[in-house]
Amino acid sequence: MKRTLAGTAVLAVVLTISALAQTGPATPGNAATPPAATTAATTANSGGVRVGIIDIQQAIVATNEGARDFEALQKKFEPRRTELQNLNTEVESLKKQLNTQGDKMNEETRASLVKSIETKQKSLQRSAEDAQNEFQAQQNEIAQRILQKMAPVIDKYAKSSGYSLLLDSSNPWPQGPLLWATASVDLTKTIVDAYNAQSGVAAPAAKPAGTAATKPAGMTPAATKPAATKPAATGTKPQ
Repeated sequence: MKRTLAGTAVLAVVLTISALAQTGPATPGNAATPPAATTAATTANSGGVRVGIIDIQQAIVATNEGARDFEALQKKFEPRRTELQNLNTEVESLKKQLNTQGDKMNEETRASLVKSIETKQKSLQRSAEDAQNEFQAQQNEIAQRILQKMAPVIDKYAKSSGYSLLLDSSNPWPQGPLLWATASVDLTKTIVDAYNAQSGVAAPAAKPAGTAATKPAGMTPAATKPAATKPAATGTKPQ
């Protein structure tokens, strides 16, 4: 999801500009006031800056709509994942055969096995890359659709609550803009709850205790990443 939602930093900038347009300029004395100890009313009256953070990626996944759609996407690609795993198993089996029996094969048989491994391995790599690209594209479509509907929710909450600055905490510094923040300024759950109330999408079936929403992983299993074939050493060079 990192590259999928890389554009969310732009949202933070837009929201910051929009919110600042609704409040007065900050004064040096008030800017040092801890955000967690400042109410919206006090901030508006004093001209201080109220800051909040939102993990946009986590918020998208944690919404009822996101949980439903990302889970459906995973299920949709499950047959492709199984197919890749089976092909990977086949390649690994042939490589094992080459490593254990290669020195006992005649030149023609061994060369044929090496060629078969290389062909299947290339096919596996191409299929894995195609599946991964397709999965990421559809994942991105879901994320962008939810983000477009979430932006007005964030904007409304920020203005009504007196926030002057919201930062995206999805990516840690230095990849992201946030260096450090206390948990008290994290608005992720608040925004998720507000989005769910507006979307009307029912909550998914309850998961086992201790299970939290997680950012979607890539489609391609780690096992399908092919390694280079290393033929067993023999006295005869393959053709």
